[in-house]
Amino acid sequence: MTQAYILTLSCPDRLGLVHAVSGFLLEQGGNIEEAAQYNDQATGLFFMRVQFACSGTDPGQLRSALAELADRYQMQWKLHPKNQAMKTVIMVSKEGHCLNDLLFRCKSGLLPIEISAIISNHREFYQLAASYNIPFHHIPVTASTKAQAEARQFEIIEAEGAELVVLARYMQVLSNDLCTKLAGRAINIHHSFLPSFKGAKPYYQAHDRGVKLIGATAHYVTADLDEGPIIEQDVARADHTDTVENLTARGRDTESQVLARAVKWHSEHRVILNGHKTVVFR
Repeated sequence: MTQAYILTLSCPDRLGLVHAVSGFLLEQGGNIEEAAQYNDQATGLFFMRVQFACSGTDPGQLRSALAELADRYQMQWKLHPKNQAMKTVIMVSKEGHCLNDLLFRCKSGLLPIEISAIISNHREFYQLAASYNIPFHHIPVTASTKAQAEARQFEIIEAEGAELVVLARYMQVLSNDLCTKLAGRAINIHHSFLPSFKGAKPYYQAHDRGVKLIGATAHYVTADLDEGPIIEQDVARADHTDTVENLTARGRDTESQVLARAVKWHSEHRVILNGHKTVVFR
């Protein structure tokens, strides 16, 4: 039986790395279907993503052999079955445009994810979740209950075996502890006005200042608020004729598209962390 895999790795750059990886896969009976690599001149690091297929190879033996290769080259690596949908939990508050977009894309087969739960600090979208037959968990959050609420959220995330947590306009700041627990597997989306227009009603602030560009940023969640490694960004033009409503609608469309691309690339194992940045093999 043929099994398809995705291998991602990073290590100190040196001569012969592509040859070493491709030669290793040949020895394992692997047929390379897609490959991309990047040499970061600034850090001296090498990054690679390889999609390959093996016939009759034991997954355990393949991982053991990979561990030996990694030891020789100081590699950090991950091996994933290609056709395994990534278990995902979505967190949302009162703005549902990103949630609705992700649900539709997933249902349409456009995202290789399995949305196993939706968590919200409000009740607005329990009917939407039910229409997709996805469990909805209402967990209110106040200053006095934040620790208990996050403990319950993390309990659900772990129980679902989630490899990805998407903050689809979840309007609560995660604690440092939860950020640490979700490091490298939580993606947030926000408008691109930060840090200029903080707080409530950013599109009103932007309209008042006559901005000419609006946009969105998708990034990994870290303890530094809205400063995690960026995965994707995009912008849309604006002019003096735009109303606040126009700006808001265009901004929400941009947020939905940017988040969907970030989720797709992460779930296809196309994103590799590079310090405070990312390498994205699109």
